[in-house]
Amino acid sequence: MEFAKRKSMALSALAREGMDKSPKGSLDVPIIPLLDAINAHPSYFTTSSCSGRISILSHAAPNDQSSHKNKKKKKAGDWVFITHEFADPETVSSLLFNPPSSSDDSHDTMVFRFEPFILAVDCIDVTSAHSLVAMAISCGFRESGISSVSKRIMVAIRCSIRLEVPLGEMGRMMVSPEYVRYLVGIANEKMAANRKRTDAFLGLFTASKGPADVSPLGNDDKQTECMEEGNVLDLEARQLKSLSSAAAAEQDAPYIVVSKVYTMKRVTLTTTMTTKNSNHVSMTGSSSTDRCSVSANKMKILDLPVGKLFRWGHSASLLNDSDSRRILVFGGFGGVGRHSRQNDSLLLDPRTGMLKVLHAVGPPSPRIGHTSSVIGNHMFVIGGRGDPTQIFSDVWVLHTEESRWEILSCTGSVFGPRHRHAAAVVDTKVYVHGGLYHELIYPCVHVLDTETMQWTEIDTKGEQPCARHSHSMVAAGSQLFMFGGYDGETALGDLYSFDTNICLWKKVKTTGRNPSARFSHSMFIYKRYLGIVGGCPVTKQLQGIFLFDLQTHVWKHVETGFVNYPMLVRSTVSIVGDDLVMVGGGASCYAFGTKFNEPMQVDCCLLTSLASDRHADSVAVKPLTNPEETKVGNGTAVAGLKGLTDDENLHYNACAHATNGNPRAFHDQRIAKDTVEMKPKKWALQIQRRYAKLGKDIVKKIGWLDTGRKVYKTEDEQIVFLPVTEKCHTWFLEKVACSDNLVESPKASDSMAFCMAKGFSLDGASLPELQNLLLACGASLVEDDIALMRRQPRSPQKILREAVMSLIHQKGLPTNLLEQLPSRWERLGNIVVLPSLAFNHKIWDSVSAELWPIVASSLGAVRLARQGKVAATGTRDSTLEILVGANGWVDHHENGIFYSFDSTQCMFSWGNLSEKLRMSKLDCRNEIIVDLFAGIGYFVLPFLVKAGAKLVYACEWNPHALNALRKNVAANFVSDRCIILDGDNRIVAPQGVADRVCLGLLPTSEDSWPTAVRALKPQGGVLHVHGNVKDSEEDSWSLYVVQSIQEIAKSEGRQWQVQLEHLERVKWYAPHIRHLVADIKCSLALC
Repeated sequence: MEFAKRKSMALSALAREGMDKSPKGSLDVPIIPLLDAINAHPSYFTTSSCSGRISILSHAAPNDQSSHKNKKKKKAGDWVFITHEFADPETVSSLLFNPPSSSDDSHDTMVFRFEPFILAVDCIDVTSAHSLVAMAISCGFRESGISSVSKRIMVAIRCSIRLEVPLGEMGRMMVSPEYVRYLVGIANEKMAANRKRTDAFLGLFTASKGPADVSPLGNDDKQTECMEEGNVLDLEARQLKSLSSAAAAEQDAPYIVVSKVYTMKRVTLTTTMTTKNSNHVSMTGSSSTDRCSVSANKMKILDLPVGKLFRWGHSASLLNDSDSRRILVFGGFGGVGRHSRQNDSLLLDPRTGMLKVLHAVGPPSPRIGHTSSVIGNHMFVIGGRGDPTQIFSDVWVLHTEESRWEILSCTGSVFGPRHRHAAAVVDTKVYVHGGLYHELIYPCVHVLDTETMQWTEIDTKGEQPCARHSHSMVAAGSQLFMFGGYDGETALGDLYSFDTNICLWKKVKTTGRNPSARFSHSMFIYKRYLGIVGGCPVTKQLQGIFLFDLQTHVWKHVETGFVNYPMLVRSTVSIVGDDLVMVGGGASCYAFGTKFNEPMQVDCCLLTSLASDRHADSVAVKPLTNPEETKVGNGTAVAGLKGLTDDENLHYNACAHATNGNPRAFHDQRIAKDTVEMKPKKWALQIQRRYAKLGKDIVKKIGWLDTGRKVYKTEDEQIVFLPVTEKCHTWFLEKVACSDNLVESPKASDSMAFCMAKGFSLDGASLPELQNLLLACGASLVEDDIALMRRQPRSPQKILREAVMSLIHQKGLPTNLLEQLPSRWERLGNIVVLPSLAFNHKIWDSVSAELWPIVASSLGAVRLARQGKVAATGTRDSTLEILVGANGWVDHHENGIFYSFDSTQCMFSWGNLSEKLRMSKLDCRNEIIVDLFAGIGYFVLPFLVKAGAKLVYACEWNPHALNALRKNVAANFVSDRCIILDGDNRIVAPQGVADRVCLGLLPTSEDSWPTAVRALKPQGGVLHVHGNVKDSEEDSWSLYVVQSIQEIAKSEGRQWQVQLEHLERVKWYAPHIRHLVADIKCSLALC
């Protein structure tokens, strides 16, 4: 009733003219339709608003007494100019530089401002408030949130596209009229963006008749713009709004809660069951769903304030000291009092709750987003972020026994600055993957050998994960497991394994309830389980703990009974004994301020037992083979069944005794019970590896092998699972579970001896003999949880041909057009590049709108392009044509090197990969290199990044290539060793400085051979001369190059001996035309 009264009074006041309390005295016209729509909704009414405005505000100078003569004058200042529409640049300029003569002679400061739309809404309940905030965020008002939940539930809808620039004093401007007009133009652009968002908000609100169905995460494209740290934090922070709605939803749902209450000496388990509007639990699951939950308990912290652990972006490591149950927490953002980045070291004992400060000498600078890894008595801290401009690549080590920090000087591969990366320890090596450096997201794996203090960027193979940051990685033996993260566009939900022995990535195939895509989460290993906790975006599902069984590859979900849903974003987890210890996590939000989590514990034994129980309950029928004799009652021997629990076997034996050994009654009861629980759809025979070949031949012979699924093994490869049909399942139930129909079977060893006997053949065996033999091999029936479906191999060419043929038939085009389908193509980043002759008939133009999306989809392309000939210009521009996609700018990773370029302006050849690898393997330390045709850095980067060149002069005159080159040397952290020379190399190239010169121009670089000779040092060096040569003229071309260089050197006064050191055949450029590289060695001639 209070809400209804407030709304009635507010709307009545709004309807009376002149009752608006703003200085203007009326509502802003552009947002009146939006206000009317919100006020018409039963759950909302508006209390204040502004559509967005462009203004000039006059601020009183601090020491100007004259400005205080009018006591009624507001301290904030006076408006000199204000409009809620687009501003006219000339009007604003004239007002400032040609003020009216009546203007006073004050010294007030003039400030030009743009302020975006802002709206305050009174809501009927928290759920409605959250829905409204979600809708606002989805339309671009990213700073929206709940501002009050006490007496009134208020929502503030706003964004941050504001502008504020001081101009000077009236009559004494510090800027020019041109600059003022420029500012007005920017403000008008912001006003247009502001209008677009308010219109979208009105449209979405009106279309949905209110925000009830809007996802709390929204659908804003801005939500994916998370390259910079601030934007990622925004995405994390604004998830706070979903916590209360998640708690409200929890109250209405039926659930099972298993609570753990910590006491000093005992653990008490409590189980409760509730159902909504019902006195029973539905066995079919149609009306309610049972959920198992384990509670997380807050830790009582002693000795130091618990606020010391209020932080996020920190690291936490379990120490390997005499008391290996202590957690060392380092760095992060937060702390007691004013929150800031920290560099303190805290020791937490979860058993007692004791928290102490480790007073270590010489700590690193404050940071967040770093990693810490413990090896022996040393903790290695890698990277992190000190502030938005300070991102670290350093490695620090804490000598825990000495309480002393030391910064390390590491050698080896270049390890670039990064934060939000992931690290894990295997033996004495720290493996680091991914991370973020401003706009660059790393895809590579670096290894720090802590014995040699050497970095190595390893060449990985297999199913490569994409570049990512804010992910998690843990080690299980020699295997690394990596989950989730953020790729710059979207949150990820993939699980990868990495074999450190063979450097092989593999995307893990899983079943069960997969965790949702997330980043900034935590991961742990406990016994046979890999666990995932928290993360962003914050949703109801993320409140649980996901467990991945490393043996069965099945995901299981156990909900956590949090009293107040914590925001486990950028928190840490540690396994201490049988407890999961969670420290920190949280975010900053406009609506709620800064939120931190208190340290908590979860009982891992209870956690994993719940997961195991739930998994067992999901299996309808357990293996019912291999009967064993059991003595019951009067000593009668009956067949017990493997795969049953102890209680089930007791019940089985009781049934057998009551029915003179016939287990039919038990079987019928068990099947009835299991049928109610769940009916399995897929079955497999579990069999030992040594009998797998024979078992597969038998089920194939009988016709029970399900060829639509794959055979698979356990990780140790000792057990094989053969997919079988429903007929096999039926036979096991009827023939094996019922002892009266059980076929007598020999022992496995006897059967195997029989199989190996001379003359035995499965072809001549009867069905009962085959069935007996299958049982003798120890085969048992299990539900196929994994069910790896066998896909019929279809080549991309076949998929493309079928799709295009369908289009041809639909449009009535001649079928001979299929001859123009490409048989091969290249990939640049996520662009698939078709050859120039593909689809080049004019008829294709008439169906291009339908054709190109079909081709892109068939080839799995995000963007599609067609290659043209390299322009016959001095700058050798690319003529790539984009067919699907907005632009041709691509990011390409090759041999651990990052290339970024506009493929429509710059050429890139895959065929040169072998030559770039060859240059990478040269030892160019202490060498100065001149690249006369640098391009985007094709060979410049291998020389710098891999070969370790001291300095490279890069000559280039294509403006597009120069733009990419500057970006690439910066992205690969070698700009300090590269001098870029813009212009014709014959003019700008240095002379007498080079140990090595690269001439990578095709079809020939002959015009620059004199330039190359002059670039070499007086004592000579090496020239890498590229050229296209007929295969029959390789020897004559090599001789010509040597003789020409000899003559040029002589004409330049160089007394050199010139010889061919090596001839590299790079690739076929065209039929009978090779791309060759001649390594020409120039040295002083012997007298």
